[in-house]
Amino acid sequence: MSSIPDPAATDNETAEISEIDAVDFYTRPGCPFSGVLSRSMKKWGIPMRRHDIWSDEDAADQVRRATHGSETVPTIGIGTVMLVNPHLGEVIEALRINAPHLVPADPPPSGWRRLRLRFRRG
Repeated sequence: MSSIPDPAATDNETAEISEIDAVDFYTRPGCPFSGVLSRSMKKWGIPMRRHDIWSDEDAADQVRRATHGSETVPTIGIGTVMLVNPHLGEVIEALRINAPHLVPADPPPSGWRRLRLRFRRG
């Protein structure tokens, strides 16, 4: 997939995309699924604004609207797009479409590649 803006997009749509500066990450304390996704997104360098749905009623309302009444986390907001319990690939794909400037140019090295780079002789 290309991260080239849609030529049919209006100036307003292009402006709205560029105004997205981070992913809204809705979670609750102790959620293991949120922890896994959060660590993966940090590894990729995806900027996040974390919202604890147990301490922020507005955040809880956002999640309930996206999940049709439940409080399923992690829920990810990218502009007006909401992803409920997504995996990293779904988040990156949604970013490519809705906020391509937030997608890192290169993926982080895998575990084996990191080890090779770390122990590479000079």
